[in-house]
Amino acid sequence: MKWSAQSPSARRLLASFAALVFTAAAAAALVAEPGTPGDDPFGHFLFAPDRVMAHASEIGLDDSQRTAIRAEIQKTQPKFLDLQFDIQAEMEKMKNLVSEKRVDEAKVLGQLDRVLALEKEIKRTQIGLLVRIKNALTPVQQAKLEELARNGK
Repeated sequence: MKWSAQSPSARRLLASFAALVFTAAAAAALVAEPGTPGDDPFGHFLFAPDRVMAHASEIGLDDSQRTAIRAEIQKTQPKFLDLQFDIQAEMEKMKNLVSEKRVDEAKVLGQLDRVLALEKEIKRTQIGLLVRIKNALTPVQQAKLEELARNGK
C-alpha cells in the first residue's frame, strides 16, 4: 500500500502529532541557552514528523522509510497520550493544593516532583521519537531538510 501525505489517514496521523510537535518545540525552548529566548537548540538537528512527511517527495523519502517513520509514530502516540492525561491529572491536584487558604509546602513540593517526573518522561518520549526519525533518514535527506528549514519551508 502506498502512503501519501494527501490521504485522509495521513492527514489524521499528522494532525494527531501536531500536539506532539508543539510540545517538543516547547520542551526545546525550555532548555534553550540563557540569552536566546525561543531559540530551539535541537531544531537544527532533529526533524518533526510532520515536517519530514510534508517534504517527503522533496527529500526522496522511500516507502521503507515512510513505513519505519510511521511505525515509530504509531508506537509513540499511545505513550504520549497516556502521559498527557497523567500530567493533566497531576496538574489538577497541584492546583487544588495551592488554592487552599493554608498551603502545605511538603505536599506541594511532593506534587511538584510528580509533575516534573511526568514532564521529564514526556520530553524523553518526544526526543526519542525525533532521534529515531532522524536515524531513519540518510545524511543527504537530513541536509535537504536543514536547507528547507533555513529557507523557511
